[in-house]
Amino acid sequence: MNTTYKILIADPVDNACVEILANEGFIADKKTGLKEEQIVDIIADYHVLIVRSSTQVTDKIIEHGTNLKLIGRAGTGVDNIDVEAATRKGVIVMNTPGGNTVSTAEHAISMLMSLARNIPQACTSLREGVWDRKTYQGVELFGKTIGIIGIGKVGKEVAVRLQSFGMNILGYDPLVSDDVIGTLGMESVSLDELFRRSDYITIHTPLTDDTRGLLNAETIKKCKRGVRIVNCARGGIIDEHALLPALNEGHIAGVALDVFEQEPPPPDSALLKHPKVVVTPHLGASTVEAQQKVAVQIAHQIADALKERSLVGAVNISAAQFSVRDDHKPYLTLSERLGSIAGQIMEGKLKSVTFAVDGEGLHASFEVLKSAVLRGVLSPHLDQPVNEVNAPYYARAMGIGMIERKGTSTGNYAQRITVEYQTDKEKRKLSGTVFGVNAIRLVQIDEYRVEIEPTGFMLFYWNIDRPGMLAAVGTILAKSNINIATLSLGRKAVGEEALTIIGLDNDLRVETLEEIAKIDGVIHPKLVKV
Repeated sequence: MNTTYKILIADPVDNACVEILANEGFIADKKTGLKEEQIVDIIADYHVLIVRSSTQVTDKIIEHGTNLKLIGRAGTGVDNIDVEAATRKGVIVMNTPGGNTVSTAEHAISMLMSLARNIPQACTSLREGVWDRKTYQGVELFGKTIGIIGIGKVGKEVAVRLQSFGMNILGYDPLVSDDVIGTLGMESVSLDELFRRSDYITIHTPLTDDTRGLLNAETIKKCKRGVRIVNCARGGIIDEHALLPALNEGHIAGVALDVFEQEPPPPDSALLKHPKVVVTPHLGASTVEAQQKVAVQIAHQIADALKERSLVGAVNISAAQFSVRDDHKPYLTLSERLGSIAGQIMEGKLKSVTFAVDGEGLHASFEVLKSAVLRGVLSPHLDQPVNEVNAPYYARAMGIGMIERKGTSTGNYAQRITVEYQTDKEKRKLSGTVFGVNAIRLVQIDEYRVEIEPTGFMLFYWNIDRPGMLAAVGTILAKSNINIATLSLGRKAVGEEALTIIGLDNDLRVETLEEIAKIDGVIHPKLVKV
């Protein structure tokens, strides 16, 4: 039994976590409330770091963790962990998906009820000696329409509970099929229709580039007047600056927030003091049961990983990567990156994914490569970690069709991976290969022949094939101090539609992408991060 591993628990977790780790023969030190510099000073002595949501695991902490093998988050999200820095350092990051699903769903319902019946405001008023029944008159939930944005684990649990209230439930999720949403007692609608019809809106999506600012000044205008909004998901999905004008004008009747763009929010925040706002300090997962579950879960996951029994809950690596043949590992990376590109450029609701392997040499790793593609496709859209093990399950659960093909003919390439997706709006195909030992390349999108390494920040756009198009885009990039690292052009015929892919040294601001989209002849510019 290995007794040399030392584990630092930096946030309050249930003592069951310490007991399990001690019984496994590890040394677990519980030191909570430490500042970044204090953790930096001691982290080199530890092999594992366990946190909840309070401790920010920064690049600096990870860099000083010279013996760090694993970072465990006793909870669902990993927003407070620099996953990219950990991956770069070779440190596994894992969390405990599902441990707080019921607690978060119940908290969302509690916030909804408090919002409808003005419970916190009435409680405060009565404690101040005021008996005021008229001011705090509420509204019923029965017969009202509620829109659920995000039909993941928490969204599903919320939907089940709301059915008992006699509410009309609308559901929106860009990946979950209409049939699956229907089986949950919801009507599948577009986001705009959800805004237009809902008396209440509750949000249960991850915070991604696509969902950041999902509710903003423009989308709030699309909502029914008098709408009430609940957010127990992630701060930043709602543009908080857009809430105050809408509340004061009466377009929004009330807001309930458990999460904020900045946590804790500034004490002088006007939202905290607004009479139509109900707030709690990120309590969604704060129940005795949930904290016990995640404490036990993370302890077992860490023990299993350190003793090489299994790898569960890993965010940046998966068990499948240990079982694939060494010469196939570049194709594993290629598969996930092709899937990631597809997941980021697609428009509309995903219906099916086709995965094809050409070249008999790769057939032995077909299932692992297929799962890697699904991981890439689904990861940008789900509120829980996806790896090669659970990706097929999530695809089935969301009603996404999976088509498979094993071929022997590869044309000009020794071996080739192809990913094709079908949405309700478009159909696209991406192909890639590996040159030499590990030179990963994207070689085809639809009918366009290209050659570019799929890595880092990539700008994809379709354009009319005429002189000056690349120069116009390049001028905007230069003005934004964005350097071009790589470039690939593909076209069907002179003067027709062409495809341009530009590898960038830096991320693009939204404003820069919008400026590129305004260039005459540029179509569908997309920023992809792989």
